[in-house]
Parts: sequence; structure tokens; C-alpha cells
Amino acid sequence: MNLKNSYLAKISSFSKGGWGNAFGRPKAFPQNLTTIMEFELKIWKQSGPEDEGRFVTYGAKGISPDSSFLEMLDTLNEQLVEKGEEPVAFDHDCREGICGMCSLVIDGVPHGISSQTTVCQLHMRHFKDKQTITIEPWRAKPIPIIKDLVVDRSAFEKIMQAGGFISVSTGCAPEAHAIPVPKDIAEKAMDAAACIGCGACVAACPNASAMLFVAAKVAHLNTLPQGQPEKDRRVLAMIKAMDEAGFGNCSNHGECAAVCPKHIKLDVIAKLNRDYALALAKKIIE
Repeated sequence: MNLKNSYLAKISSFSKGGWGNAFGRPKAFPQNLTTIMEFELKIWKQSGPEDEGRFVTYGAKGISPDSSFLEMLDTLNEQLVEKGEEPVAFDHDCREGICGMCSLVIDGVPHGISSQTTVCQLHMRHFKDKQTITIEPWRAKPIPIIKDLVVDRSAFEKIMQAGGFISVSTGCAPEAHAIPVPKDIAEKAMDAAACIGCGACVAACPNASAMLFVAAKVAHLNTLPQGQPEKDRRVLAMIKAMDEAGFGNCSNHGECAAVCPKHIKLDVIAKLNRDYALALAKKIIE
């Protein structure tokens, strides 16, 4: 991928100046001079889906360098509540980089400047003391803002309901080794299964395309022998659901892969296109 890509350029720019590395993952700023940090936060505030939003500036004080980004927001909200002000609404759940709920754009980059890292796994030692940080929600028509930094991600759920599963008869679970899976196939499926459905790919794409998300989910199941019987139905149904939800088309910008916290590669989109073309051709012939 061309490093002129905007998000790759943003991330890699932080590797310069003696505190990053060649892969764009910033090293921690040395905090040996202080154990407590403070930040100026410019946070998007919006009361509801139909209301007009704006940036509001807050001061976050008493922040440990070892705090995660979400813990920093927790501390800010505690300070706001103590002053009788409304806290900032934001999504979170597992806080272990698994659920994909912590969907924030930090300084213009989905999930922030640390590559292959979710917001909940991003720590404040990666920022400078007294730094100004801009925090926004995902911005795309299919995932509208509910309040402040919280977005409606039901569009992703509808895509999964359309075909992100393998149909099995009810009863006892099948024996794990009943269907042998070659190692290379298992590894490809596991690479695609790493997708946590956070939506960073949509937030980064200039077309608000969900192709990387859909492609990862389709590749995960279509690669495995258990998913082969429903392969064609799955890809047609999930692409249809994606289009109906209002996501844009893929135009190979590569922004999605640049910000993906689980390093899902563009290869899965190529596989999705092949699977879709074959399934569509079979449907037309039939």
C-alpha cells in the first residue's frame, strides 16, 4: 500500500522525532519527570441524533500515564459529576480489545495513533503531558450518532444476521475433530475471524464502505469446510444487507486496513469479490 495514504501517513508521522519506530507504533513518552499528567480535551458533544453537535473543551487533570484512554475519560467524567456537569457519553464494554465497542476518532485517526490498537488498549503514556487531544465519534450515515461519542451500530448487526453464521441442527455439539481442517485453511480463517466489528474501517473510508468488515466475516466462514454449504447464499445475503444499510462502495483507498486494530488485510476484500462474482453467476445460471 502506498504510504501516502492519509491514515498511514498520520500514524507513521508519529514514528519520527525519536520516540517512535519504523512501523508507526509510538513508543511511550518518557514520564520520569512526572507521574501525573493533564490534558486539554476537545470532545464532540451532541444531545441526540437530531440535535446539532459541537466541540466542547474540557480539562482532564490527575491522569496517570498508565491509565488507558477510557480510564482517562472515566476520570474526566468523575470530575464533571463532582462539579455538577453532565458527563461525556461514550461506548465501552470489555476494555480488552475484543468487543469493538470503544469507537472513537482520536486526533483524526480511528482508535488513535497507535497502530493495531483499540482505544481501550491505548494508554496515556503515548501522549505528551498537557497535550491537546481531539475526540470524535465514528462519522458515517449508516452509523448515526446517538449521543456525544455513542453511535448506533445496529447496521453491523443486520449484516451479521443476514449471513454471519453457519446453520446447524439443534442438539449436542458436534465432535471438534469430526471435520478435519488443514492448518493453512484454519490459519486463514482465524486471521479473518480476528475482526471485532468495531467499524473503524467505515469511519476511515471516504466512501463509508463496510467492505473490510463484511469481507472478514465472509472469509472467516467461507474458508472453513463447515461454511462451504452456505457459501453462496451467505455472500449474496451479506452484500445485500450492506447495500440496504447505506454503506458506500469500495474504491481501493486502503484507509480501512490502515486503521484496523486487528490488522485485517485487503486480501479479504479480493476474496469477497471473487466469492460474490461466482455466487451471482451461479444464481443467474440457475
